Amino acid sequence: MIPTHTPYDGTSKPFAIGLKQADARDWIELDGHLDAYLAEKDRLYAALPEKVFVAEPDTRAAQKEVLDLLVAHLVERFPETYRLEGGRCFITGTDRVVDVQNPGDNPLVAASKLVQEDLILMRQGENGWRLAAGSLCFPSSWKLTEKFGLPIHDIHRPVPGFGPGTRMAELIARMFDKLAVLVERFNWSIQANGDLYHPLSDRQRLARSAEAESTFPGADVAGHAFIRVERQTLRKLPVSRDVLFTIRIHVNPLAVLARHPNRAALAASFADQLMGLDRDQLDYKGLAADRDRLVGFLGGMARAG
Repeated sequence: MIPTHTPYDGTSKPFAIGLKQADARDWIELDGHLDAYLAEKDRLYAALPEKVFVAEPDTRAAQKEVLDLLVAHLVERFPETYRLEGGRCFITGTDRVVDVQNPGDNPLVAASKLVQEDLILMRQGENGWRLAAGSLCFPSSWKLTEKFGLPIHDIHRPVPGFGPGTRMAELIARMFDKLAVLVERFNWSIQANGDLYHPLSDRQRLARSAEAESTFPGADVAGHAFIRVERQTLRKLPVSRDVLFTIRIHVNPLAVLARHPNRAALAASFADQLMGLDRDQLDYKGLAADRDRLVGFLGGMARAG
């Protein structure tokens, strides 16, 4: 399967804010893996409910606002997949039905069971924009419970150049304040498996950065490495004025790049991005021990054309 998004092609710079306006019709992404993603969400809600959902008690109205906006968008944008009938949303091609009229105490859970995206609600307070509620089934090396209630500058504390007092933190705060349209950005990382649920505590991240051993066993790095791409969107809710942050995860084996029609240019630009990371950035991404091996593989693909 050819990757849907390739931010490592030079269009998105690592460790940059990189926001651009998005078409409102493209708010939510839908593909043939919808049922598999929703099944994994069901599994996680059943096995680890306290780790994949959090909410402050006074966020129910904003959660319901998210659910209502999402349902309206889905039935209009994807009528072949979503059908609203009797206060319930039916997902065609599956046996899934979500009660959207009576979603219970946490409507954000109902909303999350409709889409492949994770949903994070940010609320403005005395200390800036904080994580007030969230359904995070597919974290990219962070833990929802650690970030719950924190302002955004503290959430980004481990990210090189984005912690409290940095220029990037100030820019993000101003962007949240002034947000008026749907915007999107992309991140990429490389992991050693195809898991969607990929949590990592701040303590585990620090321990990982101190390790010198390869993440990928054996000599065949391409056989074990997976590219993880995040498509993030931000929009300000019209009633609550909270900010909804969506995160859509795409995971593909690194080797799949060989089937891309533009593989040589993609591999070259990906190698350039890896070579451009400094030590702190490599540690954050967990690639300090493997960067050279990955660059070697990508370089070979680029030369092969």
